[in-house]
Amino acid sequence: MRATLFTFQETALADLHDKIQKAHTMWSEKDPQVISLSAPTGAGKTIIMTALFEEIIFGHACGVSEPDSVFVWLSDMPELNQQTRLKIESKSDKFRTRDIHVIDSNFDAEFFAPGSINFLNTQRLGTDKLLTGTGDDRQYTIWQTLANTAKRQPKSFYVVIDEAHRGTSTPQTENKAQSIMQKFIRGSKEDGMPEMPLVIGVTATPQRFQKLVENSSSTVQKVMVPPEDVIESGLLKDRIIIHFPEMALGADMTMFKEAVVNWKKKCEHWAAYCDHEDIKNAVRPILVVQAEDGNDRLVTQTDLGSCVRTLEELLGRNMKPGEVVHTFDKHETVKVNDLEIHSIDPSRIEEDENAMVVFFKMNLSTGWDCPRAETMMSFRHASDYTYIAQLLGRMIRTPLARRVESDAELNNVALYLPFFDEETVKSVEQALRDSEAAIPAETGTHKEFVTLKRDPSFADVFSDMDLITYRADAARKQPALRRLMALARALTQDMIAPNTRLTTLKKVLNEFDKGIAVLKESGKFDETAKAVTALALKTLTIDYGTDTASTADSETVELSEFDLTNLFERAGKVLGGDLHREYWGRHASRDHEDVKTEIIIMVSDAGIMERLEAFADKLFNELYDDHKGALKKLKEERKDAYTHQSVI
Repeated sequence: MRATLFTFQETALADLHDKIQKAHTMWSEKDPQVISLSAPTGAGKTIIMTALFEEIIFGHACGVSEPDSVFVWLSDMPELNQQTRLKIESKSDKFRTRDIHVIDSNFDAEFFAPGSINFLNTQRLGTDKLLTGTGDDRQYTIWQTLANTAKRQPKSFYVVIDEAHRGTSTPQTENKAQSIMQKFIRGSKEDGMPEMPLVIGVTATPQRFQKLVENSSSTVQKVMVPPEDVIESGLLKDRIIIHFPEMALGADMTMFKEAVVNWKKKCEHWAAYCDHEDIKNAVRPILVVQAEDGNDRLVTQTDLGSCVRTLEELLGRNMKPGEVVHTFDKHETVKVNDLEIHSIDPSRIEEDENAMVVFFKMNLSTGWDCPRAETMMSFRHASDYTYIAQLLGRMIRTPLARRVESDAELNNVALYLPFFDEETVKSVEQALRDSEAAIPAETGTHKEFVTLKRDPSFADVFSDMDLITYRADAARKQPALRRLMALARALTQDMIAPNTRLTTLKKVLNEFDKGIAVLKESGKFDETAKAVTALALKTLTIDYGTDTASTADSETVELSEFDLTNLFERAGKVLGGDLHREYWGRHASRDHEDVKTEIIIMVSDAGIMERLEAFADKLFNELYDDHKGALKKLKEERKDAYTHQSVI
């Protein structure tokens, strides 16, 4: 992965692996499996799934590789598939472009290719579509390809339903699939397709999906990402500030002017921040403008000419081609004044560096992902408050995937609603809170928030003051041992203290040796070894003649090497940082089972672990105190790398 996972994403990934392992154990043709991954908007569901695909195909610390695995990613929107494909390609450093396929009308195969990710859109699966029929140019329907692959490799075939809450409505009294998506869960006899062996539903709103699955024959397991973890991570903006008039008089162009001023200010703040932090790919904020519907004569009833004139007046120059784009339903260039406003696919907005202002109507609420969108203006009326709340749920992502500590303005989303009054603004806020998207810590109007700025004339005073900064942790605090090794690794990576990781590792492993020696001297080691490295079996005997049952004493069975390795890996998860493997490497000349046993017993002893944590906490504080001056001089992105791992 090119991206570093947040703690909550790593937890979800590990949970998915556990649920998949259980699903494979329980699977049979009569017992298909479903896993529901529910995570709020902004949690990085696609990144979690990309990491899962990589670890299944290429292997990971706690699992062997399954290179022949096949993934089918199903959605009901071509744009959603396109955006997900682009994100997987950009975040994965293992999958090649030829491993990722978009299934089109020309696809014809008995099986999906091993080791592939296949994007399939439900709009191509109607009865009148080429994929679902055979003919002179087609040997297999898509249903046959799915069925054949599921039959050939049921435990290495994964169907992912994206935005799994969509397309799931069905009369619960019927067991027949009423939509194309439901065929993957319920099967479809008329198409010759069985229930898929393993379906993973990915959604921010899981209730309808779970309700559908509960009425199928599938066994359901759930993986949930708590919204508060996403908020704490810094992936989402701190607050939404809603601007609206005292009375809904429709002062739309006045409000649009204010929105442009706000957007221009964000552009200036981001430019200054990126310059100061030496960020090469500077953040270029986007102004998102929701236009009204059109009619037979007009593409939209919003006065685009006045909007462009206002933009050019406040920027002090003419807009250039490509700086203003639209996502209207008619994919044609709209000429406004002397400016050509080209059509753009929503999935391409984020990567289009020239795009500065985006006009749209109602097609950006689902699947759209553009963290650069920081200011929004809506020319639509108050009846659309639910849609506006849905759109805001997609605008609260932070462009750098982290909170900006030095400029509060960059942690805000601004919304301008000229046709809303106080009552309808509260409807927007309530709709936001009622949705399952994670919402920022604060939502309020421009009257309720104020930004306090430093007086530039006192810059020299502030620079000489050693001010204490209080901050909320970006993630939950990790155990001291994990924090110590993360700090040592970061200090080495930043060349602040190049040998710190090696010297710290040596000290930690010395403490491991001491702790294990204490256990052996006290006699606790041998006693614990009997309990944790052997399996106690009891025998229940039922005498049918006398209808009695008796239980025999326990029999001790030595653990297999496989189970011992599992316990060793579990102990490694407790320690973190691959410390269990480092200890194993230090004692490579000894019997490997003895070394694994030592780690297992050490981790199971509460007293030794408390001593290790106290040692790590003390050493952490010493390291931090020795180098805190150098840490203050780091760019904010590197500072965030420390807090990202809950180091400081």
